[in-house]
This record gives sequence, C-alpha cells and structure tokens, in this order.
Amino acid sequence: MRSFEKKTIIASAAFISAFYFGQTDSAASKKIDDVVILGSRGSGRSLTDTPVPVDIINISKILRQSPVNNISQALNYVVPSFSSTSHTVNDGTDFVDPALLRGLGPDQVLVLLNGKRRYQSSLINVTLTPGRGSVGTDLNAIPAFALDKIEVLRDGASAQYGSDAIAGVVNLGLKRRLGLSGQVFLGGYASPVTNNFSGGIDGQTISADLNYGAKIGEKGFINVTGSVQYRDPYSRAGVRQGDIFNAYNAINYRALQDGVNIDGLYKNITNTANSQQIINTVKQYASQVDYFSPLLQSQISGAGSITELQGILGKDVTDQELKYRGLGRKDFSLRAGQSKLQSGQFFFNSEIPVSEDWKVYSFGGYSYRLGNAGGFYRLPNTERNINAVTPNGYLPQIEANVNDYSLAGGIKGKWNGWNVDFSNTFGKNAFNFGVVNTFNASLGDSSPRTFKAGGSEFLQNTVNLDFSKKYDVLNGLNLAFGGEYRHENYKVNAGNENSYVSYDIYGRVVTAATPDNELVTDFFGKNRPAGSQVFPGFSPDNAVSGSRNSIAAYADVEIEPTDWWLVEGAVRFENYSDFGSTFNYKLATNVKLAKNFNWRGAVSTGFRAPSLAQIYYSSTSTLIQQGQTTQVGTFRNNSEAAQALGIPKLKQETSQSYSTGITWKIPALSLVFTADAYLIKIKDRVVLTDLFFRPDKVSSPDDQVLQNAFDIARASAANFFANAVDSQTKGLDITVSQNTRISERISLENNFGLNLNQTKRVGDIHASPKLVSQINNYFSEPNRVYFEEAVPRIKATFANTVKFSALTVSLRNSYFGKVTDADVLDANFDGVTGSREHFVLNDRIITDLSVGYDFNKNISATIGSNNILNVLPSKNPNISSLTADNQFVYSRQVSQYGIGGRFLFARVEFKF
Repeated sequence: MRSFEKKTIIASAAFISAFYFGQTDSAASKKIDDVVILGSRGSGRSLTDTPVPVDIINISKILRQSPVNNISQALNYVVPSFSSTSHTVNDGTDFVDPALLRGLGPDQVLVLLNGKRRYQSSLINVTLTPGRGSVGTDLNAIPAFALDKIEVLRDGASAQYGSDAIAGVVNLGLKRRLGLSGQVFLGGYASPVTNNFSGGIDGQTISADLNYGAKIGEKGFINVTGSVQYRDPYSRAGVRQGDIFNAYNAINYRALQDGVNIDGLYKNITNTANSQQIINTVKQYASQVDYFSPLLQSQISGAGSITELQGILGKDVTDQELKYRGLGRKDFSLRAGQSKLQSGQFFFNSEIPVSEDWKVYSFGGYSYRLGNAGGFYRLPNTERNINAVTPNGYLPQIEANVNDYSLAGGIKGKWNGWNVDFSNTFGKNAFNFGVVNTFNASLGDSSPRTFKAGGSEFLQNTVNLDFSKKYDVLNGLNLAFGGEYRHENYKVNAGNENSYVSYDIYGRVVTAATPDNELVTDFFGKNRPAGSQVFPGFSPDNAVSGSRNSIAAYADVEIEPTDWWLVEGAVRFENYSDFGSTFNYKLATNVKLAKNFNWRGAVSTGFRAPSLAQIYYSSTSTLIQQGQTTQVGTFRNNSEAAQALGIPKLKQETSQSYSTGITWKIPALSLVFTADAYLIKIKDRVVLTDLFFRPDKVSSPDDQVLQNAFDIARASAANFFANAVDSQTKGLDITVSQNTRISERISLENNFGLNLNQTKRVGDIHASPKLVSQINNYFSEPNRVYFEEAVPRIKATFANTVKFSALTVSLRNSYFGKVTDADVLDANFDGVTGSREHFVLNDRIITDLSVGYDFNKNISATIGSNNILNVLPSKNPNISSLTADNQFVYSRQVSQYGIGGRFLFARVEFKF
C-alpha cells in the first residue's frame, strides 16, 4: 500500500510537469490578485503584500470539486495548519468537531462571520480528544453553501480583534450574489471496512442546498440560503471479545421464555422475604440449560442459599449461550464511528443603501441539528442491564438537540471623510441532551427508556463602533479606532430527576440516610447505578447561570513610508467584569526586497479570556459512603471545593507571537510562493486537570492538609479548570500556488501547502500548594499528549485541477503526519510500561479524485471519492484497555482524518 501511495504522488508530479512544460500561454492567476481584507482596517491588499500570512479559500469551488460537505472538512483538507476530525463515543464531542489552528486549542482561534465576532458553542469538550477542556466555535452551524469565501489569518491578532485570536482568525464571508443556485449531494462509504468490516455501503449522506439573491433598489441586495441534510451513522467496531453471558443470564433467560422474571422476585437481593422462592426458581430453570455440565448442575441443585448460588452462577457461558440464542459476538459491539445527523439551516445576508453615503446591513441565521451517537454497549452480565426487558443487553444512545440563532445588524457609511461602522451582533447556542434506548437501572423494569438529561446554553451580544480614514501622507496612511461592548451568559440546565438520581427499593430518592439493604441491586448484590445510562443528566447542583461584560477600545495605523515598505501597528485595551483588564499590541511590516519578492514579519501580544463554561461548568455525582455523602467529578472553578483545595480563580491566558516570512510572486509562471515561520509563547493556559483524590491514609503533613481540604469540600475526588501550564509553539507554513492556461480550452491549477508544527509545555506546573503531592494530576501524561502530539506535526496538501473545456478533473493528495494516542500502555509488548509509552498512529497519504462536467453554463455535475485508495489509520494494538475488548479497532481519542475509509459522492449543481 505504501508503494502504491508513493506511485500516486509521482504520478501527480508527472501530471503537473506534463502540462507545465507543454504550456503555450500563461495567464495571471486569480489567486495572485485576490484582495485580503482580514487583518487590515484599510482597503485591503494582495496576498503577497500583507504583513502576515492569510489564506483565501474559494469555498464554492472547493464544494464543487471535492467530496467535502461542511466547513470543517473543507478547511481540514485545504489549510495544512488547520485540523478538525469527527470523534466517536465521546458524548457531545460526537456532534461538534473540535477545530484547531497551528496545533493550539479550539478556543485559541477566533471565528468571524462577515467580519463580526461569532459566538462560541455552549458545549465544553471534557472528553478524551484533542482540545480537551476547551470551548470552540461550531463552524458547521453555518451551511458551507451559504459562503462565498473563507479567509484564514495565520497569526496572532488579539490587538486587532480581541480575545481568542492567539493562533489566528477565520473569517467566513456570506454570499452576495444575485440569482438562483442550488446543489444536491449524495455520498456514502464503500470499502471492505464498512458495516463493521462486513463491506457494502454505510454512512450515507444526502443534502440539498438552495441559494437565492435579489436586488433591493439599485444597489441593495438580499441573499438567502436554505440547507437540509440527512446523514446515516457508520461503525468500524471489531468483534467483541470477553465475557457477555454468565450462568445466571442463561437461567434467567429460560425463565423469561416461560413467562417468569427471576429479577422481579427481589429488588435488593440481601433484603427479600422470598429468598427460598428465588432459590427454587433458579434451580427449576437451571435444569433447562442443556449445556450445563453435570458438575455445575449438581452444584446448583445442592446450593442452600443465595450466597452459594452467587458464587456458582458467575461462571462465563458466553459461547454456549450465544449459540443457543442464535447470536454472534458482533451483535454486542458498540457503534465506533460517525454519529447520525439530521439538520436544517437558514441564513441570509443583506445590504440596503439609505443614502448616497450610508447603507444598512443585516445577516444571520438559524440552525437546527438532531444528532444520535452510541455509547458503550451494556452487556447482559452487568448490573447496568435489565434482563427482563433487554435480555441481550442494549446500546444506549445520546441524542443531541442543537439550536443556533444569530442576527447582526448595523449601519455603515462616510462621515466627514471617516468610514463609520456601527453594529450589533447577537448569537446563541443551545445544546440539549436526550438519552434513548437506555435505563435508570435503579428503577428496574419500570424505568423509562428515554430521558431528558438537561443541557447548556451560551449567549453573546456584541456592539461595535469602528472608524477609519485614509490619508494621502507619504505613500499612504490609514488610521482606525473604535470600541466594543460585549455581554455573555452561560447556563447549564438540569435534566429531569430520573436522569440523575438513584432510587431505593421503595421508589424513593437515595440519600445519605438510605441503608445499604434498601439500595436496588442485581442478583449478585451489585448496586444498580443511578441516572440514565451512558449520560447521567445534569443535577440541580450542576445548574448555573453566569454572566460577564467586557468593554474594549483599540487604535490601528497602517503607513507606507515608501512604495516598498508597509508598517502596521495596533493597540487594544480590554476590561472584563470578572477578571480585570488586559492591554495588547501588534507591530507588523512588509518590505519589498526586490520586484515581486517581499519579506514580512510581525510581533504581537495576545490573550484569551477564560470561557464562561470553563468558569461555571460542573458535573458531579453524589456518592453514599459509610452513611456520609461525598461528591466526585468536575467542580466549578469558583466553587467551595476549588477554594478549599487552593485552586485560584481563572484568569486570562496571555501570549507573545513572532513571525517572519517571505513572499515570492513570479507572474510569468503565474506562481506565488510564501514561507512563514512562527513562534507562539502562551502563559497560564487553562487545562482540565485529572482527578485529585482524598488520601485514605495520612502518612505526611501534606496528606493531612489535603485530607482536611477534601473534607471541607465534602468531596472524595475532584478535578477543576485551572491556569496550570505554559506552552511554546513553533512552526513553518509554506504555500505554493500556480495557475496556467495551456491553451484556449485547457487550464491547470496547482496548489501545495505544508505545515510543520510543534507545541511543548515549558516551565513548571502552576500547582496549588495543597495539591503538590498530586502534581502529576494537574497536567497528566494523557493531557500532555492532547497538547503536544494529538494533531499531526507535519501536514501537507498537494492539489491539481485541470480543466478541459467543460470537463474538470481534480486530484488532491494530503499527507498527515504521526499522532499519538493518549493512553499510557505497553505499546511494544516488552512487559514494561514506560511513563511516556504510547501507541503511535503512523503517517498516511490520502488521495481524493473527482471529475466534473459542465453541461452548460447553468448546470454541472461532479462525481468522485475522498480517500479513493481506502487508506486507513493505524490499527490499535490488541490491548483491552485501548480497544475495549477489541471494539475500537482504531483509536477513539485521536485521528488524523477519520476512520470511515473510502467515501464516494455525486453532486449536481445549478445556477441561474
């Protein structure tokens, strides 16, 4: 396979060369002349004249020529420094793909819509994936078909745009076109790995988009987009290993077939008046299990107590019982792969002149998505299953109901020579969890199968007033200043009671006063767990509403002292109601060293305000231990538990960014080359710690201090969000673009991009003095991997598009470097587990191919494939802690490009 991949690259290079050396004419590349607005308060510049690197992506062309169908997918394959993949069996992260730029967190890249700050998701990523502990912006809440272009500024820009712009800025530009256009997209996975390695087709996707733009008056317009999508799930789970059925399951099943429910004869196996009836019933139906050995039958018939039966009936009988029930081990696998999704989205963009110099504008939209993702399979031989209802166990599922609302409006124009823009931008995300096909096991067979588990909301409202003016000084001077006021609110809403509590044998909520013999158990005496299985609901203790306000002022200047030198400077002061103020600056320059050859560089400071979710989120469970209540889980950063354990209140992350690079434009070849090196230093990064534990024994003064602190906090295990570490990121971005007209009817476009990136933790961990004895839990080895090795350190794309009159052929090869799974384990099977020993996923090359045809100027069609060679990630070694009894064939924690395999698609597009 690796040889085949190399041949593909060689063929691609030969493909380019043949067309390049055979050219008879050349035309200026449109890419060379693209005007960049992002990162400047002026009138915009060409790509090579900007002082910092900016990518301009024609999203309409990307959608037309490639298999991608959303913004995250498009950027993941087109921008090498951008990473975003889907995840599996990771709660809410199954529905919102974390997006990272230059290897930094999802919350360290700022997203704009039409140049205005976009709100973040209310979902905080607390599961085992890159970006753990962060809150990002959900790019896929906006339909890709509503966009005209995407700009990606790859440099720190907090001095210009405020919080979050540490790694860079992504600006999504909505369409302004007039007329009607639309597309229908059909796709699905087709390879030997589909349907849990049974082959065929799965993960089918169908979507339809419609866009219409109309004039309003002479110069005004309104453009609207509607989008609907249905996506089937897929699974790449292996055949489950391990125990599934025990002897008691076999006996109970025979009884159920006869209309008798043995589990219905008790609620707490140690506290029942009909013990003898239970014993007699077990013995009666044990005789109907024909594969029980004579010895086992003798042991069962001779048992005189439930305790004796418990010691006998835990025996594994999986293989025999599977045969009896006509089932296979594959019937008990989880769903390892893409979640199910249904969505409907509507967006608009409008602008209406009200005078010669002034115009009002508005844009926004609504997005509704309903997702369904599976959890871990609940087996029949566990206390989590209700055998009378689901004798073969069940796959609990999380249903996410995600609603996004956004609306921006403003007025802009000229006043005394100044460009003025006054706007208000509102956005809200509501993420509600439902749980289906599950139980609250403490309710037994009277449990409902669906639950409302609560959810989260995030609201943001931003008011901006911006002024800019261009002066005819030297070779050009642009001054800009303005202000911003922002209000934010974060909520966690509690679920229904039955989604988070445990009930006793009388149907009452379990409290500290509930005796052990009134807790609901299974036959083996194990307490049945509380809440809805797979996702216990948020309790009233977790429910919260927290708000803050911020106010900012900035000034920005661009000056060209000569026709070969550009200097930009910006300063910004911002004050937050919760943690205080911050001041940031940026200085950048572009120098024309020779005709078409420029040097550019920038230095800046930046910051990221801790998200409200990081401050207010909590997810705790109450345990009853020796008649006392204690809590376990994630506590709020401002909680009593955090104060007792010495966790400081969250403050802003601060950064220093440095970049230097060159741009080289060769008009004769229609070629543009850019190379930019960067260094980003971040202090006080917010991390989600691992659990800290209350010491059971006191063997030192530190243990005593920690034990007392946990007692004050009324907790036995706790983790928190904390400003725990500093980091350093360094890297190099290279882009090459070339566009050639071979003849009147043939043109060739080539694009190459490379990102080299490395992030390292530097310095000591910022630990609470009370938690020094457990300092490794502040920033554990898995956390280090998510920071440093969970996204490729090397990533490259090489895309070639040739157009023969009405026929377009696109070939793209993407290289994804190695990544590391976060689990610490004996990956080399030498019998010794090193402190930094992990499973490493090897590098891969993914090839995409598409062929499009323009039937006329209005209608076109494209067919093709993503990952046409069906190149799959490295398989997990067969270590149970990594594969969960062989179910996770591929890592569920990290992924360079997904685990789906070959994806085939067809797209029909029209425009009038």
